[in-house]
Amino acid sequence: MSIKYTIWDSRPDYKDWKADLESEYPDLSEEEQINRMYEINSEYLDDERINLNYNLGRHILVIADLGLWNGRRSGYKEIGTNLQDCLYSGDDDICWYIDNLGDLRADGYHHDGTNHYLYRVYKPGVGEEAISNLKEKIYCGTVTRRDITRITQRLGDYVTKIYGFKL
Repeated sequence: MSIKYTIWDSRPDYKDWKADLESEYPDLSEEEQINRMYEINSEYLDDERINLNYNLGRHILVIADLGLWNGRRSGYKEIGTNLQDCLYSGDDDICWYIDNLGDLRADGYHHDGTNHYLYRVYKPGVGEEAISNLKEKIYCGTVTRRDITRITQRLGDYVTKIYGFKL
């Protein structure tokens, strides 16, 4: 069974918004309501960044499975130490969520394909050599879940505590 707690999605479903939009903006056409839905939804991303303004004190590692024009590639990037740093993307569309393992993830969509991102924070006391070895395995495409969980911890615990839901 797959559980997914959506934090923010750039592609909202008009059916979910329709009743509220018709009530709030009865004089707008359906197309205008859809445009308004996207405007409001975009503003909600800023709200989510404010909600996730929590400093972890350690860098976040983003592990990526990238859909490129020439095939799939593995990659990684270190970002800041604040949870809100996760809610930035260069993809055309994106959805951030917590999966059934308690991991913060995102699926990003662009003209070449789909990118999948896993956000993790380094465990306290992990040395630079261990971090370097993990990054090398990610880059080479040989990383395992066990490698990842040995060096990093999931972010879902922090996110769910902020939003008040349980994994």
